[in-house]
Amino acid sequence: MKRVLVFTHPCRLKLHLSQIVITREEEEERKVPIEDVGLLLLEHQQISITLPLLNALADADVAVVICDEGHVPNIYCQSMNSHSLQGEQLQQQIDAGRVLNKQLWQQIISQKIANQAAVLTTVGQSPLSLIHLSRHVKSGDADNKEGQAARIYWPLLMGSDFRREREAKGVNALLNYGYAILRAATIRALISSGLLPALGIFHHHRSNAYPLADDVMEPFRPFVDHIVFSLVKEDEMELTTSVKQRLVRVLFSDTIIKEERSPLMIALTRTTASLANSYAEKSPLLLLPSFVEMG
Repeated sequence: MKRVLVFTHPCRLKLHLSQIVITREEEEERKVPIEDVGLLLLEHQQISITLPLLNALADADVAVVICDEGHVPNIYCQSMNSHSLQGEQLQQQIDAGRVLNKQLWQQIISQKIANQAAVLTTVGQSPLSLIHLSRHVKSGDADNKEGQAARIYWPLLMGSDFRREREAKGVNALLNYGYAILRAATIRALISSGLLPALGIFHHHRSNAYPLADDVMEPFRPFVDHIVFSLVKEDEMELTTSVKQRLVRVLFSDTIIKEERSPLMIALTRTTASLANSYAEKSPLLLLPSFVEMG
């Protein structure tokens, strides 16, 4: 399992013999082998990183995420040449027909709603309405079962007064941060599988460079929701360092795919690899995660 390194204080990062060398004032120099790292999160605005290290990280398929002044993930860096069959798979992705994409979206939304139902079960709410919706998602989610599920799910999970608003603070800020971490990991997995994140299944917007990541991460969002629910119960409503660390831990959440348990970060690679296979075989063969409460 690859490590996730989060830097929240000023430091200098450079490369030496395939290792990340970390230097902080009044602290001993530390070294971390690049081969052990899957994602690097740079949060503080006074972090410096050398170009040789960035290139080495890209070559090793390490995702680098840079936060803005509000400590929200803002920039994503990763090599676009990390897969030997990328040209062939890109053509398969481009050639995917409308029917296949609608079938893939049906699978994605059905599993997202099933995972939302599982989250409700763990927090003591009835999942029956969502279970019913998850079993009746049509191709392309033609009658918007996703939206119907959301109108049931959020009030039961976060209270009747909760409104999902991307620009709001409090609970929404916690969700946004967790989703941003999840999105970065999804982009990494897509590129590692030879897929172009710019070509979406359902999401399409000229200002969105990674619509495919927004598609693929949908069934994984409830894992973030569950962590945020726990934080809210503990009255942890601010994005403190410890809260951010808990949200980053979503990448290590337990998941189940075809009765095999694995951390979420591994499950993402299985999902994106199955998406590449779906494009190659022109058939909806997605492997999607089932929610499992962390022990």
